[in-house]
Amino acid sequence: MSGNIEGKVVVITGASSGLGEAAARHLAREGAKLVLGARRLDRLQGLANELGLGDGAAVQTDVTDAAQVKRLVDAAVAAHGRVDVVINNAGLMPHSPLERGKIEDWDRMIDVNIKGVLYGIAAALPHMKAQKSGHIINVSSVAGHKVRAGSAVYAATKAAVRMLSEGLRQEVKPYHIRTTVVSPGAVESELPLSVTEADVARGIQEFYEANAIPAENFARVIAFAISQPDEMDINEILFRPTAQEF
Repeated sequence: MSGNIEGKVVVITGASSGLGEAAARHLAREGAKLVLGARRLDRLQGLANELGLGDGAAVQTDVTDAAQVKRLVDAAVAAHGRVDVVINNAGLMPHSPLERGKIEDWDRMIDVNIKGVLYGIAAALPHMKAQKSGHIINVSSVAGHKVRAGSAVYAATKAAVRMLSEGLRQEVKPYHIRTTVVSPGAVESELPLSVTEADVARGIQEFYEANAIPAENFARVIAFAISQPDEMDINEILFRPTAQEF
């Protein structure tokens, strides 16, 4: 097993599929104690059962509701007495040109991609401050580093995650809390399914089919950040498929 993972209490949002599911599987193999959150309770419960996580490890969670995110983190503390890692992974990617005015999509991205991360931070910090330890991992994107036509709002939300993470890093130093922001490129997940414009969705699907790498790669990155010694704070990881140009 990788050092510094076994026995850690890890909360993951967006854990019912894609990146979150892959991270859960990988960390379970490394001996972490997992509490998983997602909206689709049936899939979440199925994963928890498959991994042998026990009662209470699957908590139905909509990250746009701060009370539900708090309930998720509090469930981990109630079950295990502490929370060591929170992975704010839930996200949406409904790309579209700004001129199409997809305001509902913009609002959903802001609510999930930004507010969902903030709610995860808000839920975790009281426990981690009291413990004088912890690790908050926020998932950004290559799009948080480089914007392209059609991805302006998504890129803005993911850039916001990076800025929130850097501000958090500076604020939590007195409490020995570690922070990591992970920015993946094209990784196999359900993100392309969140695109609501048919022509844009076709282009995204073709791009993913040509470039995307398995979600296990994301899971290994997460494990790398967690597994470092407590005095080692991996603040930012940007990775892409070797084939991905931008």
